[in-house]
Amino acid sequence: MSVAASSPEAHPRFVVLPYAGTIFLSAFLLFLVQPIIAKQILPWFGGSSAVWTTALVFFQSTLLAGYAYADLTTRLGVRRQTLLHIGLLVLSLATLPILASTDWKPRGDEEPIVRILLLLTATIGLPYFLLSTTTPLLQSWYWRRFSAVVPYRLFALSNFASLLALLGFPVLLEPWFGLIELGWAWSIAYGAFALLCAATAWASLKNAREFGYGRASSATPIATPAPSGLTQLTWLALAAMASIMLLAVTNHITQNIASVPFLWVLPLSIYLGSFVLTFDHPRWYQRAVFIAALSVLAPTMAWLIPSLELKPAASVFFGGLFVACMFCHGELALMKPDPRWLTRFYLMLSLGGAIGAVLIAIIAPLVLPGYFEVNIALILLALTLSLRLRGAWRLIGLAVFTVTAFFSVQGAQEYSRNVRVMERDFYGVVRTRDQPDPAPYRSMLHGGIVHGGQLLGDEFRNQPSDYFGPSSGYGRLFEALNTSQPQPRRVGIIGLGAGVLASYGRTGDEFTFYEISPRVIDIASDEFTFLRDSAAKVQVVLGDGRLSLERAAPQAYDILAIDAFAGDSIPMHLITREAMALYVRHVKPNGVIVFQATNRYIDLMPVVKRLASEVGMQAVLVSDVPGFKTGPEYWLSPTDQILVTRDKALLQADSLRYVVTPIEDRARLPTFTDAHHNMFRVLK
Repeated sequence: MSVAASSPEAHPRFVVLPYAGTIFLSAFLLFLVQPIIAKQILPWFGGSSAVWTTALVFFQSTLLAGYAYADLTTRLGVRRQTLLHIGLLVLSLATLPILASTDWKPRGDEEPIVRILLLLTATIGLPYFLLSTTTPLLQSWYWRRFSAVVPYRLFALSNFASLLALLGFPVLLEPWFGLIELGWAWSIAYGAFALLCAATAWASLKNAREFGYGRASSATPIATPAPSGLTQLTWLALAAMASIMLLAVTNHITQNIASVPFLWVLPLSIYLGSFVLTFDHPRWYQRAVFIAALSVLAPTMAWLIPSLELKPAASVFFGGLFVACMFCHGELALMKPDPRWLTRFYLMLSLGGAIGAVLIAIIAPLVLPGYFEVNIALILLALTLSLRLRGAWRLIGLAVFTVTAFFSVQGAQEYSRNVRVMERDFYGVVRTRDQPDPAPYRSMLHGGIVHGGQLLGDEFRNQPSDYFGPSSGYGRLFEALNTSQPQPRRVGIIGLGAGVLASYGRTGDEFTFYEISPRVIDIASDEFTFLRDSAAKVQVVLGDGRLSLERAAPQAYDILAIDAFAGDSIPMHLITREAMALYVRHVKPNGVIVFQATNRYIDLMPVVKRLASEVGMQAVLVSDVPGFKTGPEYWLSPTDQILVTRDKALLQADSLRYVVTPIEDRARLPTFTDAHHNMFRVLK
């Protein structure tokens, strides 16, 4: 065998393995850490989906910082860049393990976005930063060592690894391991990555060629001009457009249509998958096909904005997101520069992604009163399409833009129709809407779900309504207590809504509501009269209900109601073993804990049944299906409520004995804990 045949350069498939392996492991860990750390801090900030979008801002921004580092340190020369990176890898090991400190728990009056960003920086900042540098940095090193080989397919490999981590976490890891175990396992894997990356970096010094920006060298006799400013702005705009569509569609589907668990995974998978396809091989992006598809799907998505039907809307929006991402990322793949400018290219991609995340996750909640992101995003997408077309095709693009803009504006008008008040904060959008017939009624909506309402008119306005009517679990429970325990009572409610439960208050009673959203408190006070009309003494505590109870002395509640579910989403930290122990501490020995179990997608009953059994309490279901929307009681909604108590005599009261039903135990369902719970087990 000749020397040439045995040299590393003669076996590019063999020598690429350390680079490919390091990139694959880094991208896998990069996306695996996201759900691990997000689930650790989710209970501290009310379980809101905004925690995830805020975390995405951190991830995108840190990715940008990593890509900027890869681009800037290229100017140091290979040796200094390599030694610097190895030093940072060693330093990052001192920050392990990635377990969020409880010192970061909020007390209720902090700005959640800033606190989340600082928490993530302190907990995973340096390891995440170094992971984010790996893809552009190792591709650059690989090309410097083997300049004849173009390394862009390694970017597809990176996104494939990220996709595996994203899909594998809820299916393969979360069902079997707790967050503490996953945090330690990730930290060990990161240590292995640091060693592998350092070894690959050191090996890259061999035969590495120093290429200046825009200068010729012996290895590359033809100087490559730097990409123009317009080209770099185009890279940035296309990357930002894909990121905007990702988050705008995610918000629209999960907030306006259905808060189905794991639904956010699909759009992110589509986004990553489009990177894999477009950067793997040119065959996957057929430009004419995707432009034609986008010309149809962009106005179709805009037309469907007012639709609240999950299956058709999700199908069109997810299909449209795939085509949009394929278009944006496909156009980027067609514009790949010479590898000399590889790190600059990735820098613009990450900058665009970060800009898109900031616009949707931070700017939009501050400047938009409702979820109008998808309307604006579709208009920008159609505009981007028209600008990428040339000649007569641009006329088609302008037509697509006009139709998309028309339907997007129409959708925004429909969202605002008959709305009295629309307020938005970190925790979502709250609206009130009046319905004049057959009896005047005002409802509070969180996303697409009604969160209480009130009949208008002096003689009706303190009448319980919606999920809290006289025949609901709450109504029957209060009736039973009024008969068997007529003395004044203390009631705690996690979740305010319109404050309907205050209508059950009597003179001498004390009702305490725990509400995390300042906007909900303002609207409940200004738009509804339950709080001020109640005969009971009513107070509202601002902050996450569970954290507020953790800080409080035992309250000796007769009733503790858990009703803080936003839309159909479930703050999982409210239905864990640790949460149940907290509730038991705050209720009297014969007190009642009530869980709102009304949900289109999650079966809470076996979860609560297991929690109740562990603390020696009985859990029963009260289902109520009034004749709503027909006749005079249309303001009452079907509802399921779970009563948990040790007081068996109470459950035999006339108002309850014939309607309570036992809950079947699921023997193979594990008890939900803060560190280990999996929603797949309880999907309907």
